[in-house]
Amino acid sequence: MFTGIITDIGEVLAVERRGDLRARIATAYDIDGIDIGASIACDGVCLTVIATGTEPRGWFDVEISAETVSATNIGQDGWPVGRRLNLERALRVGDELGGHIVSGHVDGVAEVTEVRDEGDSTRVTLKAPEALAKFIAPKGSVALNGTSLTVNEVDGTSFGINFIPHTKQATTWSGVKTGDVVNLEIDTMARYVARLRDWG
Repeated sequence: MFTGIITDIGEVLAVERRGDLRARIATAYDIDGIDIGASIACDGVCLTVIATGTEPRGWFDVEISAETVSATNIGQDGWPVGRRLNLERALRVGDELGGHIVSGHVDGVAEVTEVRDEGDSTRVTLKAPEALAKFIAPKGSVALNGTSLTVNEVDGTSFGINFIPHTKQATTWSGVKTGDVVNLEIDTMARYVARLRDWG
C-alpha cells in the first residue's frame, strides 16, 4: 500500500524485453535499504524490485507484465529512456498517512485536455474513461501518476485538479502538457461505496 505522497523522482535508464518488459530506474533512495522483492510505485504502478546496483548511480530493476502494460501509460515498448517517474516506497506500519490509501493497481489512463496557470498554481483538466468517471467526485481523491490529489470539479467524464507549487516541485507534474496520458487510480472508498449502492 502507498499514500500517493511522492518521495523521489526517478529516471528510466534502460528498458529491454525478456518475455516481459524489464526497466532500470535511477533513484536517490538508499539502495542498501531496498530489498529484492520490495514494492515501489513508479508513476503510480506498483512494481517489484528484482535487482539493485550503485554504478554509475543508484538504481533498481523491475519487471512489467503485459497486463500492467495494457492498463497503464507504460506502452508496449516501455517508458522511453530518460523519462522521469514519480516514485514512492511502500507504506510501513506506523508511517504517516499524508495522502490517501493507494494500492498501486492502476485502473486506467486519463488524458490531459487543458493546462492553465492560475497565479503560482496550475489548473489541469483531464478526461477519464467513462467506466471510471462515475467513481470521481468533487473534493474526492484520485491518484494520478502516483500522486495523491484532490478533485476540484467534475463535468461528465472531465475533472479538474489544482497543482500547488510544492506539488509541482516535488513531482513530475511541473512538465504536464495537453495530450499527456497519465495513470489513474480511483479512490478505493469510492469503489466500495459504488459497489454497495449497486447491491442495494
